[in-house]
Amino acid sequence: MAPLRIGLLGTGPWARNTQAPALAAHPGVELSGVWGRRAEAADALAAAHVTRAYTGDAGIDELLETSDAVAFALPPDIQAPLAVRAAEAGCHLLMDKPVATTVDGARAVAEAAAKAEVASVVFCTLRFAPETAAWIAEQAAVDGWFTARAQWLGSLYAEGSASEYADSPWRREKGGLWDVGPHALSVLIPVLGDVEHLTAARGPADTTHLILRHTSGASSTVTLGLSAPPAAAGMDIELRGAGGVAEIPVWDGAEAAFRGAVDALAAAVRTGVPHACDARFGLRLTELLAEAEAAR
Repeated sequence: MAPLRIGLLGTGPWARNTQAPALAAHPGVELSGVWGRRAEAADALAAAHVTRAYTGDAGIDELLETSDAVAFALPPDIQAPLAVRAAEAGCHLLMDKPVATTVDGARAVAEAAAKAEVASVVFCTLRFAPETAAWIAEQAAVDGWFTARAQWLGSLYAEGSASEYADSPWRREKGGLWDVGPHALSVLIPVLGDVEHLTAARGPADTTHLILRHTSGASSTVTLGLSAPPAAAGMDIELRGAGGVAEIPVWDGAEAAFRGAVDALAAAVRTGVPHACDARFGLRLTELLAEAEAAR
C-alpha cells in the first residue's frame, strides 16, 4: 500500500520531541509537510525531517491539498477549528487531547468528521502505548469491577521546574484537569463504562479531585494536577473488583505511544471502522471536563 501522507500542524516542543520524529520514522507514513505559525520554526522542523515547510493561512490549504491526513500539535482551541477545516478538505484527523476546551468546539469537530466521513483518532497516550493499551483491553474484558483510583500528578509548575512545556499558555490557564484529565478518563471509561454522574473539588494549586459513578455501577476517584512537588509527582491507576486488584503497567515513552496512534488512524482509514478513541470520544471527554470545571 502507498504510504499515508500525513502533514503536521504545529512546531512546538510536542511536535519537535514526539510527533515529527515518530511520523518521519514510521514505515507506513510520508511526512508531507510541517506547518507553523512562525516561519522560522516551520523551516527548522521541516529541514530536520527532510520535508517541506508551510506557514500562513494559505499554507494550511496547501498542506491539506498534499496530505491524506493531518496531525495536530497545537493548543486545543486552535486545533478545533483547523480540524474542522481539515475534515472539510477530506483529510483524516490525528488530534491531540483535549480536542477543544469548549463543548461547542469539540462538537463541531465531531460533526465535521462524521459529515466528511473521515477517520479520526484523539491521542490519549495510555490508549495507544503498547503496554497500557493491552492492559486496558484486558481489564475491559473482565466483569465485576467495584471501584478504581486514578492519580496523575505532574510537577510542571512546581518551584524550580525548567520544563519547556510549562511555557504553554493554555496549559497554565486550564491546569491538570484539562491536560492530564483526558488520559485518566480514557482509561477508566473503556473499563468501567461511561460516566453518569460526577462531582469535583479543588485541591492545592491547580489540583482537581473527581468522584465518578460509571454506567457499570462501579465508582472511581481521580486526582489530577501539574503543580505537585517533584518528589510527589507520578501516575498510577488501580482497579479493584471481584477478581482482585489490577494496576496499570509502566509504559515506555510518548513516541512509541504516538506511533500506536498513527497505526490506529491508518487502520481506521483502511477498514472504515472507527476507532473507539475518535472525535466522538473526544467530544465526550470535553463534555465531562467542562462539567467538572463548572462543578469545582
